[in-house]
Amino acid sequence: MKITVVGTGYVGLVSGVCFSEFGFDVTCVDVDATKIASLSAGMVPIYEPGLEEMMQRNVEEGRLSFTTDLAAAVAAASVVFIAVGTPSRRGDGEADLSYVYAAAREIARNMQPETVVTIKSTVVVGTCRAVRDIIAAERPGVPFSVASNPEFLREGAAIEDFLRPDRVVVGVDDERAKLRMRRVYRPLNLRETPILITSFENAELIKYAANAFLAMKVTFINEVADLCEKVGGNVQEIARGIGLDNRIGSKFLHAGPGFGGSCFPKDTRAFAATGRKAGAPQRLIEEVIAINEARKADMAARVLAALPEPAKSTVAVLGVAFKPNTDDVREAPSLAVIGDLLAEGVSVRAHDPEAMAQAAPLLPGVAWCDSPYQAAEGADVLVILTEWNAYRMLNFATLKTVMAGRLILDLRNIYKPDDIAGTGFSYRSVGRPTLEG
Repeated sequence: MKITVVGTGYVGLVSGVCFSEFGFDVTCVDVDATKIASLSAGMVPIYEPGLEEMMQRNVEEGRLSFTTDLAAAVAAASVVFIAVGTPSRRGDGEADLSYVYAAAREIARNMQPETVVTIKSTVVVGTCRAVRDIIAAERPGVPFSVASNPEFLREGAAIEDFLRPDRVVVGVDDERAKLRMRRVYRPLNLRETPILITSFENAELIKYAANAFLAMKVTFINEVADLCEKVGGNVQEIARGIGLDNRIGSKFLHAGPGFGGSCFPKDTRAFAATGRKAGAPQRLIEEVIAINEARKADMAARVLAALPEPAKSTVAVLGVAFKPNTDDVREAPSLAVIGDLLAEGVSVRAHDPEAMAQAAPLLPGVAWCDSPYQAAEGADVLVILTEWNAYRMLNFATLKTVMAGRLILDLRNIYKPDDIAGTGFSYRSVGRPTLEG
């Protein structure tokens, strides 16, 4: 069976590579000729651990190819995945589906009869039926099927999530799509991966509801951290205590500067917009969005409060990616925190193992450094904004020799106060007691 993936962004590229790892003949399509040339040469435009090696191996073994020729790729495929972007629309927060609909029209004009067109992009409820109508209008009388197959990939762990998922969700409304999609995911049978076959609407809502719920967990523990700071609690111990309850679980209970990235901000806005449009406001999620935005401003305020004269101060920032093991800075807390510091005249020196090239155009005025210690040179305060492993064992003696100040603001809680005791540094984290050096 041949598979075509339309769109080579994060979701499309990871999906295409992993489908080829399953053993399928996969063609990935994109309108960007430069990107296709780069991929064909074995170069991956994103940082995702293990992706480049897996892609190169499957290209060499003849299962994976890249092209700008959508017509030929679609005509040869039994299943065509739509994996184009669905960014937030300005103003109302709804998902912009124009790329999905444009791809559907192009696919319709070139597909063979009985093709299954599967939407992998994150789309609001009702999109699959709209795509089905678009294709039917373009190719009246030609049999085809539509399916919904939302992705649940964590950046930095996407390959593991694809090859060993908790579940696969498929929305269909006919037997052809059901059987074809079961065949696509047959390689997961050995692992007894649950495959949930449901309706279009349920599949579309599952994706948004899952991300909204996880974003809510992040926001909840951040609110608890604020309370801990007022009453003398330790948010990490509280998170462990409640996370051991199987009904709650330990994941996404890590206090910090708020959520960012390509999914949670966009998807919570779209979910809330869907609720307003349907007359069923998602009030919890509306509040989650507002709290998260305020969280980023509060983190910047904490840094500024530690500076006697911001306009004469230097801050070292370690980490700008929204999470470790990715170069993605989309809606990263770092953008808001650093932006607020720069607006107050603070000199910012920053380092990130992977994301500096992506962040630099968005943060003019930042001095980008080759190492954490170079970033710390002359700094009055050192701020940890991303929990990269490279920052978990810093040499505090070296930091003392290069920094002007003696304060560490750990906004990801990657150290314990005991780790800092005796180093001569003061240490402040999120939702835990402070340590004065």
